[in-house]
Amino acid sequence: MPDSDPSRLLRDARHLRLDTFVRLRWLAIAGQSAAVIGAQFGLGLSLPFGWCFLAIAASSWLNLALRIRFPASYRLSDDSAALLLAFDIVQLAALLFLTGGLQNPFSLLFLAPVLISATALPPERTLALGLLAVGLATLLALVHRPLPWFADGRIELPFLYVSGVWTAILLGTAFTGVYAWRVSEETRQLAQALAATELVLAREQHLSQLDGLAAAAAHELGTPLGTIMVVSKELIRQLGPTATPAVRDDLDLLREQVDRCRGILGKLTSLGSEGEGEGGGFLETVSLSHLVEELAAPQRAMGVALDLSSAGEGPEPVWRRNPGVMYGLANILDNALDFAEAKVCLEARWTAERVSLEIRDDGPGFPAEVLLRVGEPYVTTRGRNRGGEGVGGGLGLGLFIAKTLIERSGAQIALSNVVRAGTHGAVVRISWARHVFERGAAPRHAPEIPRAAPLPTGDAAPI
Repeated sequence: MPDSDPSRLLRDARHLRLDTFVRLRWLAIAGQSAAVIGAQFGLGLSLPFGWCFLAIAASSWLNLALRIRFPASYRLSDDSAALLLAFDIVQLAALLFLTGGLQNPFSLLFLAPVLISATALPPERTLALGLLAVGLATLLALVHRPLPWFADGRIELPFLYVSGVWTAILLGTAFTGVYAWRVSEETRQLAQALAATELVLAREQHLSQLDGLAAAAAHELGTPLGTIMVVSKELIRQLGPTATPAVRDDLDLLREQVDRCRGILGKLTSLGSEGEGEGGGFLETVSLSHLVEELAAPQRAMGVALDLSSAGEGPEPVWRRNPGVMYGLANILDNALDFAEAKVCLEARWTAERVSLEIRDDGPGFPAEVLLRVGEPYVTTRGRNRGGEGVGGGLGLGLFIAKTLIERSGAQIALSNVVRAGTHGAVVRISWARHVFERGAAPRHAPEIPRAAPLPTGDAAPI
C-alpha cells in the first residue's frame, strides 16, 4: 500500500521538478547567447567572445548531463536545487566579470535565482544563496574586466554609480526574497489545510460507509445468532440432568457469547446516535471511575488480570455517556486483552486541565513498521495474540473505527510501546481537555435539594 502520509506528500509536491530547472536554464542560455552575439556582431563591441561562450557552454553541458541522467519528472531535493541555483549565480558572475562587472546592466539578473529559491526552498537555503549573490556582486564591484565601448574599447563608470547598483542588488535580493517567501508560504499553508481537510473528509467517508456495513451486518447476523440461541436452549432441555458439568458449562458459555454478540451488534447500529444517553436521568452522566468500571466489567472473565486505578487532582470529572466513545474504548481494551500475556492496566488520571485514560498490556506491542500508521483503515495492528494465533487476516478496521469515534469527542490518541527495560507491551493513551470531557454533563445534573433535617433512621448509602 503506498504511503499516504499527507505531510510527506506535501513535502514531495513542494520540491521542484528537474524539468523546470532545465527549461529555465535553456531560456537563460538563449538570452545570454543572444546578448553576447548582439553586442559582438550587432553593436560591434569588443568582447572576450570565446571566454563568454565557454561560460555559456558550461551551462549547456550541465543541462545536457542532467537531461541524460534523470527523467523529466524527477523532483530535486532541497540541497540539489540549491546547488543548481548556486551554479547559476556563479555562472552569471563569470559572464559579468568578462563584461564590465556591476557596470553591466544585466547584473540585476542576480535576483532571479534568489527569487526562485524563495518560492520553493526553505529560508536558510535562500539566505545562503542571497549571501552568495551579494558576495559575488561585491567582488565584481572591485574586480572585473572593463566594460567594452565604441570609441576606445572601454568605459569606466563612477564608483558612486557602481555602489548604487550594488545597493540595488542587495536591497532587491532581500526584499524580493522575503516577499516571495511570504507569498509562497501562505500558499503552502493553504495547501496543507486543504490536504488536512481532505484527509478528515476521507476518514469520515470511510466511517459513514462502515456505518451502513454495520447495520447490514447486524441485520444479517441476527437470524443465525437467534438460531444458535434456540439450538443451545434445546440442547440443554434435551440433555437435562444427564448432561455432564463440562457440557453444561460449554452450553452456558455458548449462550453468554451469543448474548454478547447481540449486544455488540446493537451497539454497532446505535453508533450514529452520539450524544443520546443509553440510560435516562442520572444514568446519562457518570464519573470517570464509573466509566472505567463499566469498561472493565464485561472483560473480567477473559482470563487476563485487569488492574484498574483512578487518581487525580481536585474533584473527579463527570462525563456524559456517548455510545460511540464507549464502543471505541471497549474495542481498544478488548484488543489489549487479546494480546496481553497476563495483565492489562487501565489507568484514569485527571487534573484541573486534562483528563486521560491509559490502557497498557504486557503483550508483544506494536510492530515498528506499522506503529506510525496504526489507526488507518485496512492496516492490521499486530501479528499474533497471546495464544500464538495469527490475526493478520482481519481488515484492520477495528482500531480505525475506534480511533475515529473517540477523536470525534475531542480526544487525542497516542499509541506507543513500553520502553522500560525488562518490560514490553503496547500503550494507548487517550486524553481530553477537561472542559471538553465534561461538555454536556454539568447542565444535566439534578439540582441539589437543600436538606432540611437528617434522615430519622439508617445510614446514608452512597449513590
